[in-house]
Amino acid sequence: MKEIHASQITETVARLCQDATHKLPEDVVAALRRAEATEESPLAKQVLIEILENAELAEPEMLPLCQDTGTAVVFVEVGQDVHIVGGALADAVNAGVAKGYTEGYLRKSIADKPFSTRTNTQDNTPAVIHAEIVPGDKLKLTVMPKGGGCENMSRFVMLLPGAGKEGITNFVLRAVEESGGNPCPPVIVGVGIGGTAEYSMMLAKKALTRRVDDPNPDPETAQFEAELLEKVNALGLGPQAVGGRNTALAVHVETYPTHITALPVAVNLQCHSARLKSAGL
Repeated sequence: MKEIHASQITETVARLCQDATHKLPEDVVAALRRAEATEESPLAKQVLIEILENAELAEPEMLPLCQDTGTAVVFVEVGQDVHIVGGALADAVNAGVAKGYTEGYLRKSIADKPFSTRTNTQDNTPAVIHAEIVPGDKLKLTVMPKGGGCENMSRFVMLLPGAGKEGITNFVLRAVEESGGNPCPPVIVGVGIGGTAEYSMMLAKKALTRRVDDPNPDPETAQFEAELLEKVNALGLGPQAVGGRNTALAVHVETYPTHITALPVAVNLQCHSARLKSAGL
């Protein structure tokens, strides 16, 4: 049994919060460069150039890629042979978020009592934590600072099974088109299909943790991703919705078996500042 002290989790989460908000992942940078190279609209091309310049300036100066440093969404994979000592997992993660956002001078955006006083918690806690038990004796932490502009464009529908791929496609396209410039395209489109209502929403968010250049390992699902990406980009919204051929950098689909009467579908969009950092303990 491997022991991991809660303080290690706290320090790692604090570092990941700051790294994620300042350093755009290299796969996202590469995808933005490909988009800039293929973009035909002069205005859209200029938008992509400025997005890339922003990323180049942010990392060496340790400045936030975006003023909205988001909700701290933390995915935790806990090996079944790991024993966490010195405190509770959730407490350790939240302490790390508080430390990272406070010491990093990152904007705190979390409001307590969401339907009444909406008082700022002052340290961007609590995080939204998705914990999963996996084989082995490792613990993996993935921090996704999720901005409000893209998160507010999340959509869910419970389709009838007969809707099939066509119904899913139409729903995804409508979700992207209606979002307009709010999620700061070019976006990454996360799609969750199957399970139950809440599980499909989690799948859509989890889909955004995959590398931009990493298709679903299932060939049928990977083909569906490619089809959806082509159709999303054919909408012509373009970068920051100024028009153009690069509305999305990728479409990632995650699926799960579902009830014979149901076809739950969720869409979660990630902005061009697709902030994500992981570390293992």
